[in-house]
Formats: sequence, C-alpha cells, structure tokens
Amino acid sequence: MINKQTLIGCTVLLMLTGPTHAQNNGIDAILQQIAANNKELKAQNHLISSQKLENKVENNLSDPTLSYSHVWDSTNSGETAGELIVSQSFEFPTLYGVRGSRNRLRNNALDAQSEALRQEVLLQAKELCLDIILLQRRQQMLDERQKNAEELSVLYTQRLESGDANILETNKIKLELLNVRTETRLNLNSLKSKLKELLALNDNQPLTAGRPLPGDPLPTPQALGLTDYPTIPLPASIAPLMDELLSSDPALLSLQGESDAARKQIVASRQGWLPRLELGYRRNTESGHPLNGVVVGFSFPLFENRSKVKIAKAQATSIDFQRENEWTKRRANLWQAYEEARNLQTSIDEYSTTFAQQQNLSLLKQALTGGEISLIEYFVEVSVIYQSHDNLLELENQYQKAMARLYKSRL
Repeated sequence: MINKQTLIGCTVLLMLTGPTHAQNNGIDAILQQIAANNKELKAQNHLISSQKLENKVENNLSDPTLSYSHVWDSTNSGETAGELIVSQSFEFPTLYGVRGSRNRLRNNALDAQSEALRQEVLLQAKELCLDIILLQRRQQMLDERQKNAEELSVLYTQRLESGDANILETNKIKLELLNVRTETRLNLNSLKSKLKELLALNDNQPLTAGRPLPGDPLPTPQALGLTDYPTIPLPASIAPLMDELLSSDPALLSLQGESDAARKQIVASRQGWLPRLELGYRRNTESGHPLNGVVVGFSFPLFENRSKVKIAKAQATSIDFQRENEWTKRRANLWQAYEEARNLQTSIDEYSTTFAQQQNLSLLKQALTGGEISLIEYFVEVSVIYQSHDNLLELENQYQKAMARLYKSRL
C-alpha cells in the first residue's frame, strides 16, 4: 500500500506547471496605459496647472489706474478745467523676486503631490493585477480539481451499476463535484470583477491591442500577460534601502517643498513692511494751458502687514511638524511591509520545500482506483492537498502586494 505521507500535499510538477515567475512586462504595460488614461490623474493634472497659475497671478503687478476729472466754474460755465492721471503702483522690487522663488518651491510641491497621486493609483492597479494573477492560478487549480471529480463521478457511476460501489460513495463524489463547480463559478465571478475594476481605472478603454470582440468585452488574463507573478527578490535588509525609498517618496517631497516655500513666505512677509511705490503721468489744464508732469507716490503698510510675519512662522512650523509626522509614518510603513514580506517568504519557502518532497495527485488517484485507500481517505487527503496549495497561492499574492507597497516610490 502507498504511504499516505507521500500523498499529502500537491506536487510542484503537476500543480505548479509552467514558469513560476514572469517578467514584469505585462503589469508594466498595463500601468503605463492607466497612467495615460486614468480620469482621476487627468483631473489632478489640470488642477495642478490651475494652482500653478494661481501662484503666478499672486505675483503680478497691480492694475494700472486712469482717472480724468472735468470741472467748470459755477458762475461761468465757459470756464472749464480738466485733469488726466495715469499711474501704476507696485510693491518694492525685491519682494517680487522673493515671491517668485516661493512660487517655484510651491510648484515643486504641487508636482510632487501629482506624483504621489499617480503612485497611489498605480499601486491600486498593480494590486488588482496581482489579484487577477491569483484568481487565474486558482481557476487553473479548480479546473483540475473539477476534472478529477468528473472522472471519479463517471467511474463510480459505472461501479455502482456493476455492483462494485455503493450509493453513499457515489453520492459523496457527486457532492464533491457540485461543490467544486460552485467554487469555480464564484472564483470566475471574482476574476471578472477584478478585470472590470482594472478597466475602470483605465477609463474603460481596452488594455489589449485593438478593440475587444463583440460579446467579449473583458480581456483574458492571458491576453493581459497576467498569468504569473514577476520576480521580486526580498532584500537581505531594509536598512540600506530606507534612505533611498524615503528620499524618493513624493508625499515627503511635497511636504518638503511646502516647508521650503513657507520659509520663503516668512521672508516675503518681512519685506511686506517695505513701502509700495506709485509712478504715473499727470496732465492738468486748470491754468488755461496744458501742464504735464510726473506722479510719484509712496504707501506705507502700517496696518495691512500686521501679524503676517507671525502667521507665516506659525504656518511654517505646522508644515514642519506635518513633514516629520509623515516621515515617521512612512518609515514605519516601510518596515512593516518588509517584515510582512519576510515572514511571507519564510512560509512560501516552507511550503515549496514540503511540496517538492511529496508525490503528485495522480498517485493518490491510482491508490483510490486500485483499492489501496478508501474513498473517505482519498477525500481527506485531497482536501489537505488543495487547501495547502490554496494557502500557497494566498501567501504568494500577499508577498507580491507587500513588495509592491515597499517599492511604491519606484512605480
């Protein structure tokens, strides 16, 4: 009789057929299309453009003024006089330079915000791709399980007719077939839902070359290149990568840009105490013949700039605290993602080692048909085998997601 211990688990040769890892080309191609077509990203780009224009408008000159007065003598309407004044007011020249520097820093922060949103959308898309790979591989496992159940159902129906099997065994196999068909349909529905979510991120535009065929609007995982996971080795330590990942994090870069801009705003607020200037042209006809001259004026901000320096300092301090808090959170998230991936990798290696030492399901089926094990023993062993393989699929999926979060700043 075949040793049961050699029958528990699933074989790498049968259930993990084909390459266990794929290149990242399929996922990369999908992410590139989503980055170009996603409506949320397009809306963000237009919003950033409008905010940059607002920053520029804040540093414009004030509008020029033109005034004309016409007066006449109350006792002699024939005696009139007129005065024309054209003037332009502007703030102290150095203030425009400081504001220009501040606006450039603000624009850098806005660009980093846009990049942060892009990475969030692409991370969401990548996790969907990873879920599609999981469901596709699970579908292959369920198809194989259903095929085995169908073959056993035919075999035991024939045995029942010949008297070699009883009705209880036959009904148990039929129940197994019903269960696996139900699981197959549910998994297929989940797969279609994930594909629809992925298409929605791409503005419901096709992700494959050309248009989908009529009656088949959803692309298949095979057409998208989503059948195997990309190879992403786990780094020996997260410490050497920490500075690189944090320094390229767009959310932190955005806050750093806002902090630098806030420092420039303090300088601008201090220069707000400098007088405003006004230059213009004046033409007066009160003396009976035209008089031309120059208008020069000064405005001293005794009240308008009050407390603005304190406000700017408080805002800069607030942004600094936000940046430090976000840095701490991002660093903790990276450590968490790495530790999660490391634990998952350990479990994956343990499963892979165990599976490599065990026999395949065909031997278990041979033992059943040869009468070496009972039907009850067969289903107990098969249940352990498929559950173990499904656990491995889940572990691989969670590992890939943890690594995607770890390297999000590289998307």
